[in-house]
Amino acid sequence: MTEKTPSPGGAGTAANDSSAGDPVASRPGGPAGAERESIVVPPAILAQQAGWAQPGDEPRASGGTKTDDAPQIFASNVRKSDSSEAGYDENPPGVGKLGVILGTVLAVLLVGSGITLYMVNKDGSKDSASAAKPDAAKTAPPTPSAEPVPPIKDSAKVLPTVTGEFGKKAEIQVPGEASDGSFVVKVLTEGTGAKVDKNSWTSVDYTAKDWNTGKDIPSSYDASGKPQIFQAGTDALIPALDQAVIGKKAGSRLLVVAPPAAAFGSQGKADMSIGAKDDLIFVIDIRNANAPDAVVSGTVTPPPADFPQVKDNGKKPAEITPVPGAADPTELKSHVLIKGTGPKVEKGEKVVVQYTGALFKDGKVFDSSLSKGQAFTFPVGGGQVIQGWDQGLEGQTVGSRVELVIPASLGYGDKGQGDIPANSTLVFVVDILDAGQG
Repeated sequence: MTEKTPSPGGAGTAANDSSAGDPVASRPGGPAGAERESIVVPPAILAQQAGWAQPGDEPRASGGTKTDDAPQIFASNVRKSDSSEAGYDENPPGVGKLGVILGTVLAVLLVGSGITLYMVNKDGSKDSASAAKPDAAKTAPPTPSAEPVPPIKDSAKVLPTVTGEFGKKAEIQVPGEASDGSFVVKVLTEGTGAKVDKNSWTSVDYTAKDWNTGKDIPSSYDASGKPQIFQAGTDALIPALDQAVIGKKAGSRLLVVAPPAAAFGSQGKADMSIGAKDDLIFVIDIRNANAPDAVVSGTVTPPPADFPQVKDNGKKPAEITPVPGAADPTELKSHVLIKGTGPKVEKGEKVVVQYTGALFKDGKVFDSSLSKGQAFTFPVGGGQVIQGWDQGLEGQTVGSRVELVIPASLGYGDKGQGDIPANSTLVFVVDILDAGQG
């Protein structure tokens, strides 16, 4: 999570103070108890875990160029050396006769250079300062640039043949002739779900082959595979996935033919046996698409009488009314307000959620992703959030709204966090929008 998504914290908490650049300080769970170093992981490195970003690669900007993905936290402990650029000690005690001779020669050269510079400026330059500057284009070292991503087409001279149904591994027949190098995105079957816009949280299943070798590429439909979840159009993944889904609807099956510039570039991907000049074939099933401010919907089952009551406010933070005089619980309690029909959330999966957090004693809201208009993501069971979240969301189904009553021992403990006093029981209302590999 670079991530650029907001973290539970709210006004007065770590998410909004000077420590907001520290992803651990702003998480639900707050700073770790012991001393630690903060590590900011760029999205390009996170994408490597899914196999769709080349190690060392940075995200591509639109048009195929790359953008800087610098960490927000930077520190250097390398001390500057006291030696000269040539490697000799500074300020030698004396120069001797040789030094005098070299100094004389240098003076003559400088005088000659000055005369030449004067004549050049006198004859043709209106700006003597610019004339004294070297040509940056000639002196700058060459910088590598990614091959531009070609425009997307919906057809080509020759295309693979695809059979099979949405939601199942596709059968791909590779043509006998070579690809013409086009970047093709063709809708095989159109879905009826939400449209994928830029920044939509999108999950896809995929089948893939190498056109040049005919070999299968690991698929999300394999035994150990999981759907890929990502924010579309943010260049976190290769263009063959990141750009191909934009404008398409959930429930659609796409055929994608990706030349190297739309895949792993001229370096290929050795750990997948993909060569530098290999065209790739993907069949992509778009499972879900959620706008950054999306919420779940469905039939609400009111919480039990001993639970805080919840009023749904649509895309605004939920209103949470505490139970008068209720004692703080000592164990985690949960209630499913809306039962989703998606798969169960497994430990290690990345989930996309909306949430509202309030104090158990008075219902005061201390944070909500809905106030920011941006869903929050984290790996379940990864220790990046408070224990009450890791424990309370594992096993719930995608599409559910869950109320969690979290004792202080599974929340922020005796240290508190911003507007949250020490030893506070917390109430969270969490919408589980999606889950997958990220």
